[in-house]
Amino acid sequence: MTVFIIKAAQLFLSLSILVVLHELGHFIPAKLFKTKVEKFYLFFDVKFSLFKKKIGETVYGIGWLPLGGYVKIAGMIDESMDKEQMAKPPQPWEFRSKPSWQRLIIMLGGVFMNFVLAFFLYMIILFTWGTNYVAKDDVKYGYGVSKTLEDYGFQQGDKIISIDGQPAEELTEGIVKYLMFRDIDNIKVEHENGSIEEIKIPEDIGKQLFEAGDLPGIEPRSPFQIEVVTEGLPAAIAGLQANDKIIGVNGNPVAYSTDFTYHLKNSVSEDILLEIDRNGEKKEFTITPTEDRKIGIEYSKTDPEFIKYTNREYTLAESISGGFSKGYWEIKDYLAQFQYIFTKKGASQIGGFAAIGQMFPSEWNWQAFWYLTAFLSIMLGVLNLLPIPALDGGHVMFLLYEMISGRKPGDKFMEYAQLVGFVILIGLVLYANGNDAFKAIQEWLN
Repeated sequence: MTVFIIKAAQLFLSLSILVVLHELGHFIPAKLFKTKVEKFYLFFDVKFSLFKKKIGETVYGIGWLPLGGYVKIAGMIDESMDKEQMAKPPQPWEFRSKPSWQRLIIMLGGVFMNFVLAFFLYMIILFTWGTNYVAKDDVKYGYGVSKTLEDYGFQQGDKIISIDGQPAEELTEGIVKYLMFRDIDNIKVEHENGSIEEIKIPEDIGKQLFEAGDLPGIEPRSPFQIEVVTEGLPAAIAGLQANDKIIGVNGNPVAYSTDFTYHLKNSVSEDILLEIDRNGEKKEFTITPTEDRKIGIEYSKTDPEFIKYTNREYTLAESISGGFSKGYWEIKDYLAQFQYIFTKKGASQIGGFAAIGQMFPSEWNWQAFWYLTAFLSIMLGVLNLLPIPALDGGHVMFLLYEMISGRKPGDKFMEYAQLVGFVILIGLVLYANGNDAFKAIQEWLN
């Protein structure tokens, strides 16, 4: 329960910061262009508010429904669906009376603020905590790789020398990011026998890994032992116990956790034969994995020094340039994820608030908190740019149409478009959080 509260508190604070600053991005240009802002709300005030206070012409408040927030700008068809106001003659202080370029700036202000916040936070993080990198020889046992990567020349136990000529000491991102989201040409590795090889990487390597279910594809190797055996699942039914060491799968020797997952996934037989070391005594168990090739164990890595991180500090100037670079690549990487999301397999992995909450650490950690807040700010900014009515991107789409064609969409059309947009958004929210609920029920049943 304590872990849940800590994660939930971090999620709540992070989203509150993001919502307030996003809406501030709309509020500031609206005020600069002398547009009346009637409400500024954190969360939605359906029927009633937890707090509200009118200052000048604007009511500032906190709603009870924590699904975002809004600013109600006079003369704009938005979440309020205020048809009565729109039926009256346009007033000089209303959104609809302003030039299209001013309305465009107002609508883009929220997304702009999200991106500015992300860049700023990355600069602060670099200046305060720096970054960690892993040198070639700091991966003690090398990397374990999937069958997909083996097919291109990678071997178990490889150490990464460079990616596209960039030495391992300069790579502060996980290797999986380079494989999944970035256009890389080659990776130079050192095999366990000491030989050096430069491996050509195909353009679609990310899609190959994703479709084969080979993620993460590459990860540091470490000795391991079983920590938890889940009751009712194949491992427990067969008789495996905590602290058992798996030393073989179907006759293949196993020394590292990646060896175990590799042979489990790539076994051609329905049943698998596990060889176990239990307090120095060898035992064999025949197990039938579940459909997704799981047997119901959690394992712990027994060598805490299997990977070593070195911290790199940044000067103020370096943190500014590094923050811009980090922000750029995070945006680019997030956009690249859409190629996987818009697939049948990717859609099933979309998560809601529970999935986002799980991203936060179990203990309060300010570095992780601000890093995740920066990432969520990018996510919020990108998603708000989607051309869906009711999102900023939908309003921008109609404004661009007006600016290009010289014709403004009618109020009735905008009302219907806003309604359709809400239905789409509600559907997406229900789908994402439904995925979370489905996964939670599956875990509970297991």
